[in-house]
Amino acid sequence: MKTLDQVSDIDLIRSFQEGDAGSFEVLVNRYKDRIYSSILFFVKDTYLAEDLFQDVFIKIIDTLKNRRYTEEGKFLPWALRIAHNLCVDYFRKVKRAPAIKTSDNQDIFEVIQITEEGPDTKLMRAQSHERVRRMLDLLPEEQREIIVLRHYANLSFKEIAQITNCSINTALGRMRYGLINLRKMMVEKQIVL
Repeated sequence: MKTLDQVSDIDLIRSFQEGDAGSFEVLVNRYKDRIYSSILFFVKDTYLAEDLFQDVFIKIIDTLKNRRYTEEGKFLPWALRIAHNLCVDYFRKVKRAPAIKTSDNQDIFEVIQITEEGPDTKLMRAQSHERVRRMLDLLPEEQREIIVLRHYANLSFKEIAQITNCSINTALGRMRYGLINLRKMMVEKQIVL
């Protein structure tokens, strides 16, 4: 018999719909880091990211309990699309771009944990991550969004195209131009990672 960690997403969803709350907990634990990281990268505020993260799972629970989920086998892209739409809705409401916070709040790069490194290596890695984050913030939103979804959420271009409501070719083009722009910034500012 399979443990819950070995069960497919769709089987966990069905089990949850039949009343097994533990199945949903496994599903949440399976994807929470990727979903939260994507939200945090877009909104750049840990408190707002936590609120939106909760809203995403409230919406997911509501959809699953009412048996309106139809994306069989594609739970993560569907959940990330919900997260993306809630972020877009939030910024439409406040009518402003995400603010860059310079406080000591946790950011996307703190999610990546490196083990067995000395303090000097950790400092250099943190500085590199900060430089990359600043350069990503300078990219047009469409390019930044594709890079985040590809590199931090590990989504395929097909999944990214579905989430961002564009064609796969458009997603590929935005990724290409985003990387070209990042390389230009690195050359101009003589940044070595």
